[in-house]
Amino acid sequence: MKQSKIISKQRHLIAFSKPKSTTAEQYRTIRTNIDFSQADSDLKTIMVTSSGPGEGKSTTAANLGVVMAQQGKSVLLIDGDMRKPTMHYTFRLGNTQGLTTLLTKRTSFEDTIQKTEIENLFVLTSGPIPPNPAELLSSVTMSSFIKHALTLFDVVIVDTPPVLAVTDAQILANLCDGTVLVVRSGVTEKDAAIKAKELLSKAKAKMLGVVLNGKPVSKSDSHYYYYYGNE
Repeated sequence: MKQSKIISKQRHLIAFSKPKSTTAEQYRTIRTNIDFSQADSDLKTIMVTSSGPGEGKSTTAANLGVVMAQQGKSVLLIDGDMRKPTMHYTFRLGNTQGLTTLLTKRTSFEDTIQKTEIENLFVLTSGPIPPNPAELLSSVTMSSFIKHALTLFDVVIVDTPPVLAVTDAQILANLCDGTVLVVRSGVTEKDAAIKAKELLSKAKAKMLGVVLNGKPVSKSDSHYYYYYGNE
């Protein structure tokens, strides 16, 4: 299979296109576990990351956004991976403006977020790739933007670069109520996953759990997503 076809399959919004599939049900399980984790706190901002590239974090973030929107919540999905953005491909949206133009104050919030074909789900794409992603994400403007977004949406989901690659995820961890770490069966090394968790803990991220991605279970549903809580 060609690499382009593999990437296309990974970005597939299966929670939207095949809502009755086993995989879609697993995304709903992740959603349910996140809902249960809110017993003692108000969890409105969720960061999704991974230890390294190719582990499925962006696909997980996108499908999590879908199932939360299907629950009736207003959801804003932010592509915080300004180094290798994918959300504009996933949702087939323009990317001439986005998070980067918003943080550099070249566009307004209202003009930058985009509506998707899925009811209640909105996307803020990355925008043009900047030379200084970490500086933009750690800016006062980014913090203010998140606070403003929470006045308009029930849930904000942020897709970030891999933890071990750059510091972006650690920076954003401080702005989010909870973090989900995605690992891929047969790809993610145990030491890498442990190191990623350690770095997130040092950044004072509230770990909600881990998603095991890419475990074959049948020919019809080739990927299995499993969530477990993490104290």
